[in-house]
Amino acid sequence: MLGLAMMVVIFLESKTRNYPATGVFSLSRVWSEFKVAFWALLSPLIILGGILFGIFTPTEAAAVAVIYSFIVGKFIYRELRWRDLPNVLLQSGVTVAAILLIISMANVFAWVIAANLIPQKIAEAFLSVSQNKYVFLLLVNLFLLIVGMFMETGAAIIILAPILAPIAVKMGIHPLHFGFIVVLNLAIGMATPPVGVCLFVSCGITGLSLEKISAAVYKFVIAEIVVLAIVTYFEAISMFLPKVLGFVR
Repeated sequence: MLGLAMMVVIFLESKTRNYPATGVFSLSRVWSEFKVAFWALLSPLIILGGILFGIFTPTEAAAVAVIYSFIVGKFIYRELRWRDLPNVLLQSGVTVAAILLIISMANVFAWVIAANLIPQKIAEAFLSVSQNKYVFLLLVNLFLLIVGMFMETGAAIIILAPILAPIAVKMGIHPLHFGFIVVLNLAIGMATPPVGVCLFVSCGITGLSLEKISAAVYKFVIAEIVVLAIVTYFEAISMFLPKVLGFVR
């Protein structure tokens, strides 16, 4: 759903700005492009498959992804040259350092919030407003969208999920459905200023300022919020695939 939403935004933006078309759509072209992209498309399959089947941990998956990308870029696509490696490593180090600095400061902020029992107070405030689960979900969405703007995703989940999840279950919300809502909320926060990690990655890649990147992504963020609303209030859509795969009865 997020992918389709992004496609719609890109299509409308392309029409508005009159971007040139690169050719006519055809199945033969799709097949030829698929063959070119095949080795790149294997990367997420290897990473997710390795994690899901217990072959390696998420941290080890990052190392596997780097090694696989190097092999594909150097020996299959042949776009990576040996003399490019020092600059690639340097730029990677700068980008990672910036991200880790943001995460470290966000974790300090998360500790301050937890030490002052702010999540518990907010949960109590939610319940004092209404006992209706739809109103509760609306308040949770608004709260997490704001949290995602300032707090690192992992820290937010660790601090807030144990407090909000039991309340959601008592209100008749399936824990898996609520988990989808929380993760999607905080994923949107990764693209919203001032502490959107993905924004800083984009700044490092493009060389553009945070202000320009932030101004350019607002349409995509709106599309993501629309998807969030659908996921929140139409539980059957979120739970369809888990039920088909037998994870939920």
